[in-house]
Amino acid sequence: MLPVWASENNPDYWSFQEYLDAFPLQRNLSEAFSARIRQAAEPWTAPTDKPVRIAMLIPDQQVSDYWYRNRKSFTSRLQEIGLPFTLTSYSSRPATTHRQQERQLAKALNSDPDYLVFTLNTLRHRVLIDKIMTRGRPKIILMNITTPLKHWGTNQPFFYVGFDHREGTRLLTDAINKMIGKQANYLMLYGTRGYVSQARGDEFIRLTANQPGFTLRQAFYTDVNREKTSQAVRQTLATKPGINLIYACTTDIALGAIDALKQLNKEDNIILNGWGGGSAELDALAQGSLDLTVMRMNDDNGVAMAEAIRLDQEGKASQIPQVYSGDFTIVDKDTPTAELERLKAHAFRYSK
Repeated sequence: MLPVWASENNPDYWSFQEYLDAFPLQRNLSEAFSARIRQAAEPWTAPTDKPVRIAMLIPDQQVSDYWYRNRKSFTSRLQEIGLPFTLTSYSSRPATTHRQQERQLAKALNSDPDYLVFTLNTLRHRVLIDKIMTRGRPKIILMNITTPLKHWGTNQPFFYVGFDHREGTRLLTDAINKMIGKQANYLMLYGTRGYVSQARGDEFIRLTANQPGFTLRQAFYTDVNREKTSQAVRQTLATKPGINLIYACTTDIALGAIDALKQLNKEDNIILNGWGGGSAELDALAQGSLDLTVMRMNDDNGVAMAEAIRLDQEGKASQIPQVYSGDFTIVDKDTPTAELERLKAHAFRYSK
């Protein structure tokens, strides 16, 4: 059954491409800004009275190194620019309770930062962001989301930054189609309930809903928990032995599925994807435990945040697009080692 969310045009937000189509000036800004991200840093020359204060709240307590690498590339690019700054980082798990998140956020705001790096995955996140925007400061950078919310109209947060989940899912879907053949009985493994599961999981369901031979046999929310994922896979395969594709929405979920397939000796019988192409997924590809993934040029994300702050501090906010979405590529277990090393050298150029 097609989820209610998974429609081409969502009433809650613009997709990245819809936003660029709706606001053509943003396309030009986005292209110019993307060129800046690919270039070496220009040294900071303006006088600075005091360091820029930054607070960062990220769910980095997981196997996926996306969040860690972006914090590293963010700080490294700021250091390379030479812009004085202080960064206070608050860590959490993907399934951290809202109350814990609110405590972290209150602590971060008490330090009166100039910029707050946060994410938006649930309705509760949106409520918290509403309150901060009403205050007028700090300026909010929303990480891991590239779809501006229509709810905020023209009064948007300072900057959205990430890798377009929808585009990544489209690339994955095309690659899976070529790999799976005509018959796909699949298990969907979501993370937590919210935006990322919708944009990666429900979007895959939407894209394959009208394809003959694609059948969703089971779906689980795993809370991005490796053991819970492994248990879900074992339980599904015990009752639905015809599964030949497992769609994993995150790295930790893919690794939990690998655990189960190894225990059941079914690694060669079922196609399994990753999502993001971090170190753990690339290792699993090399070992033949993972079939394919969509690889983000990871450090572009941190560089984009640094460059947005730099432009803002220079009084050039008019040069910052509302949204920055980094580049993807598909890699699989047959990707040549030399090509993989070239991709890693760029994707992890600050966080290696």
